Amino acid sequence: MRIPGGAPGDAQAGANAGASAHHDLVEALSGLQANRTCAVAHQTRRVVIASAGVMQEQKAGRRKCNSLVLAAGIVILLLLPAPIWWVVNTLLEEHRLAGLTGQAILLIFFMSAALLAAVLAGWMRKSS
Repeated sequence: MRIPGGAPGDAQAGANAGASAHHDLVEALSGLQANRTCAVAHQTRRVVIASAGVMQEQKAGRRKCNSLVLAAGIVILLLLPAPIWWVVNTLLEEHRLAGLTGQAILLIFFMSAALLAAVLAGWMRKSS
């Protein structure tokens, strides 16, 4: 058999490849490669189980990160409004910001907010 535009040896190689593929198909259908098929199935099962484990670890990591962000948000929402209210209330009662008391209150407020942020950042870094 000669393929148009090809060399005479190409036809023989194509025939051998077709016969080899046909032989492999016959062996697979007759069950002669059952051990090989079983080994491939076991290997595939191990790979799938390992992939599932990795996916579960990634999901657990995302859940942990989300819960830490939620906890930090709750802490900020619970701790920050009280000092803000106190600062605004004190400044409005005093009617001026230029006084020594007003400046001290603002300094204490900003220092406590910075301290809270530093504590939260350290806690987040330590937990992750």
